[in-house]
Amino acid sequence: MRRREIIKLIGGAAAWPFVARAQQSQQIRRIGNLTYYVESDPDVKLQLAAFEESLQKFGWTESHNIHIDNRFPAGKDQYQPLARQLVAQQPEVIFAESTPVTAALQRETRTIPIVFVAVSDPIGSGFVTSLARPGGNITGLLYYEASISGKWLALLKEIAPHLTRAALVANPKATPYDYFLRGAEAAAPSLAIELLQCPVDNAADIERVIESVARIPNGGLVLPPDATTIVNRDLIISLAARYRLPAVYARRDFVAAGGLIAYSSDIIEQTRQAASYVDQILRRANPAELPVQAPTKFQTFVNLKTARTLGLDVPPLMLVRADEVIE
Repeated sequence: MRRREIIKLIGGAAAWPFVARAQQSQQIRRIGNLTYYVESDPDVKLQLAAFEESLQKFGWTESHNIHIDNRFPAGKDQYQPLARQLVAQQPEVIFAESTPVTAALQRETRTIPIVFVAVSDPIGSGFVTSLARPGGNITGLLYYEASISGKWLALLKEIAPHLTRAALVANPKATPYDYFLRGAEAAAPSLAIELLQCPVDNAADIERVIESVARIPNGGLVLPPDATTIVNRDLIISLAARYRLPAVYARRDFVAAGGLIAYSSDIIEQTRQAASYVDQILRRANPAELPVQAPTKFQTFVNLKTARTLGLDVPPLMLVRADEVIE
């Protein structure tokens, strides 16, 4: 073999590891996503867009070096089979929205990293051992601390000073009801409010509860984040209007649809932060050592038309503080 051919062969062999590394660096990394709501939900589309945009800032682009396997339920009974399908694809990390979705994924895997949003009680739900050191394959962004229900009560009292009773309405199967109940019970006495426990499971329960609250003088409604009430949003808003009940919600869309007031953490901002955790895990960070982050951004939404319909004067200071006032 000629000297030039030998040199060429040696040079080519030396280059092989570099070629392999270059190919490896462009391999498609698999990310799973299981959301709580149907694909057509406008908020879901905004959230997924924010997730993908944030991943791009970290250098991850769909079809270039990542593939996001999105799964959307058509009903509440589909979380478990969808979680099973998603885990069977063996993604490197899964983005999960809500407590029921995270629970369904946890039942399918204790090894694939899971990053959650819209989870309010990850310790009580058994997802993590502590917020500072989750200790397993799950971490993420805390949706609400327990004390938030005290803030909801205070806002309701501020906009409806005559209020003396408030019903906490949510489905214990879909949200950590006792978690929010503790915060509300701690705040209620100082606000001179009698707290009414009103767990619900379906639309019929919601209608029965609101009708019963309407029969009590000076009553109001507190609605924590919960898929059952979200699915029945229009029913709740119409019943609150019919019975002239002031109500405070945990999501902006209730106020946009005609609800009175909402105080909400920013789920889009949390989704962007979750993308940061997904990026770190793709770069070999251990989810057991990534602390669960507390919410840092909250927003107040007020519907002036609804307030006028209920005969309520919105305090000027509340209008100043509001992030959005809907006429």
